[in-house]
Amino acid sequence: MEMAQGSGSGFGRRSLLRGAAAGSAALALPALSCAAPAQARSGRPSADWGVQVGDVTTSSGLVWVRSDRPARMVVQTAATESFRHARSWHGPVLGPDTDFTGVTSLHGLPSGEQVHYRVLLADPDDPRRTGEPVSGTFRTAPTGRRTDLRFHWSGDLAGQGWGINPDRGGYRIYEDMRRRNPDFFLCSGDNIYADNPIPERVTLPDGRIWRNVTTEEKSKVAETLAEFRGAFRYNLLDDNLRRFNAQVPTITQWDDHEVHNNWYPGQLLDDDRYTEKATDVLSARSLRAFSEYFPIRTLRPDRGGRVYRVVSHGPLLDVFVLDMRRYRNANSPGRQTDDPQGILGAEQLRWLKRELSRSRAVWKVIASDMPLGLVVPDGKTNFEAVAQGDPGAPLGRELQLAELLRHIKHDRVTGTVWLTTDVHYTSAQHYAPERAAFKDFEPFWEFVSGPLNAGGFQALKMDGTFGPEQPFIKAPDRANTSPAESPQYFGEVDIDGGSGELTVRLRQEGGQVLFSKVLQPGRVGQ
Repeated sequence: MEMAQGSGSGFGRRSLLRGAAAGSAALALPALSCAAPAQARSGRPSADWGVQVGDVTTSSGLVWVRSDRPARMVVQTAATESFRHARSWHGPVLGPDTDFTGVTSLHGLPSGEQVHYRVLLADPDDPRRTGEPVSGTFRTAPTGRRTDLRFHWSGDLAGQGWGINPDRGGYRIYEDMRRRNPDFFLCSGDNIYADNPIPERVTLPDGRIWRNVTTEEKSKVAETLAEFRGAFRYNLLDDNLRRFNAQVPTITQWDDHEVHNNWYPGQLLDDDRYTEKATDVLSARSLRAFSEYFPIRTLRPDRGGRVYRVVSHGPLLDVFVLDMRRYRNANSPGRQTDDPQGILGAEQLRWLKRELSRSRAVWKVIASDMPLGLVVPDGKTNFEAVAQGDPGAPLGRELQLAELLRHIKHDRVTGTVWLTTDVHYTSAQHYAPERAAFKDFEPFWEFVSGPLNAGGFQALKMDGTFGPEQPFIKAPDRANTSPAESPQYFGEVDIDGGSGELTVRLRQEGGQVLFSKVLQPGRVGQ
């Protein structure tokens, strides 16, 4: 997007999470003033950047950690915080090749249970020399349909120069989400703003000063691998985010600002801040750092290095994580009458159609890093997302969406819901054939939330090709309003284990509900 620079699963679950949250306060955490150096220091290995768990299923999950020096990663899991009868998992040796980060895969876990884990970092030459353990907890997905499910989604972190502000308590929206105890968090992209440096101070329109924590790597745009790593590491300076990561598993995708605003493969940047102009070079470096700083199973070398994937969360939910960045064609006016590459690429589209048809989950959430019917411009004549402002028959990238929606209808794929971020405000769109130029699809909903900590932007126009109607929107009236001036947003999804009903709530920082919609299971579209 064109931006200015600059549920109830019962008492047991709730009580366990409260205990885990209390335990997380004892973690060894880095100071907010600077990043830990990536070289060996005297003493034992330390995991100052906390822990994360990703891509949790009914029986598996990935545990992430970063060390301050070479270390062997060991994970212990148990049913209780006492770690009696703990099971040990021996992970990789963490070294400079991965910026001292590593992931250990857990498998054969009990379904629908709270798992307590702790990560030990051991001296590779002397396993008896270990640092302080860093603890966390997560809940595996249930194999039965009677358990309620809750998750959150949002995106856009440290954008437009709005970073970790200690005067506001940092990224406090993560604490709002953590207190609501979701089963997982879906981050819909723009985890970093590699093209937006973080200055020490910004003067707001009313004369107040916004003060940022910053680092050497975030003082300029990211070009080198070290700078991309530093950009991902920056967010982990925030206490709220580390506490959140220790309690809430993630499903993470990426978007443009992991590299550069509105980038596409093959693009050469017209940006004087960059000495490296090729987005293919920059995106390769960013993807490597991205794979090092998030636990994502398909980014492992033996899984093809893909961001797009299906994460199954038991019989109630499959999450289809898209990559609308790496396989797209060049941004253009979008008036092509034939466009097989589109925004997904032909192979990813085939994968998505196939996996949607295979899914037996009650709900199929399509995690889209860009909106469908909102017109997102890229300069004066080109467009960045799917829609291009022409309300007539599908053209350009809309052709791929039309093909997918037709497939969902004719293959009787039930329970699809689209979730997205990207545009820096929150809204709900309902698409219906009776309002549309293209009519061969069933009605469906798309919900937008975000940013987490970035500038707010005005609402965009809607494209009439797929018949959108917007029953709710909340957006600022000017560009790049700071988090001190405009609320930050996250979305919440609850799935009732008894009825199968899915409830979407659009919330703002502090937890206030702005909009709510209940959807019924078993329908093609909604």
